[in-house]
Amino acid sequence: MEFIHYFSKILLGTCRDVLPIIILITGFQLLVLRQPIPHLGRLVVGGVYVVIGLALFLAGLEKALFPLGKIMATQLSDPAFIYGTGEIVTRVDWKAYGWVYLFAAMIGFATTIAEPSLIAVAFKASEVSAGTISQWGLRITVALGVAFGISLGTFRIVSGTPLYIYILIGYVIVIVQTIFAPKGIIALAYDSGGVTTSTVTVPLVAALGLGLAASVPGRNPALDGFGLIAFASLFPIITVMGYAQLMHWQATRRTNPH
Repeated sequence: MEFIHYFSKILLGTCRDVLPIIILITGFQLLVLRQPIPHLGRLVVGGVYVVIGLALFLAGLEKALFPLGKIMATQLSDPAFIYGTGEIVTRVDWKAYGWVYLFAAMIGFATTIAEPSLIAVAFKASEVSAGTISQWGLRITVALGVAFGISLGTFRIVSGTPLYIYILIGYVIVIVQTIFAPKGIIALAYDSGGVTTSTVTVPLVAALGLGLAASVPGRNPALDGFGLIAFASLFPIITVMGYAQLMHWQATRRTNPH
């Protein structure tokens, strides 16, 4: 009964959030385009599936993904695990948090590979390029960028260094790459950075950052816990353009060996 009450509240909230979209699309279809809604029955059934799916997803976030990310971060950064002692630690040694960096990279790679929005973008990119851009090649390249970015972001939390330094240097690299990268890949690279911050990646990454900041001595979750998602958006742009530059350089060498 408790779960039914909890889920009904989420379902009502989801209906409220989706309602403006329904009103907007229906209003444009009937009042601006002045056309009947095609396949109305199918659209209604699909809309019901979407609302129920979103509600179940939000319930899963609250009950599973957020707690999971926080628990893993807390356990991996526990002084008893890091330093092999249960004593209170006042000084943080960033070199002792290797398992945290490795876990962050692996969770970033795994969640990005499973990200539905990235799968959709990779499918469309392969379709538009007639197979020149490989679906798996793009997904793995983006996932490697997210893995590196989140691992670096956890290092930032542990070391306590300012976020703006990493973001500034990262975007300087992106600007330089944009000048020299093949023009056909630039827009896709920028989109690849955006699609990583979606339904699967964000909950676990946000929970990881907050849990880690709450566990590391001297860190404030409100100040240090956020920012990992920015890393997850930035570094895929770098890896995708870097991969395109490497492929372009290899192709140039094959055609002009001298």
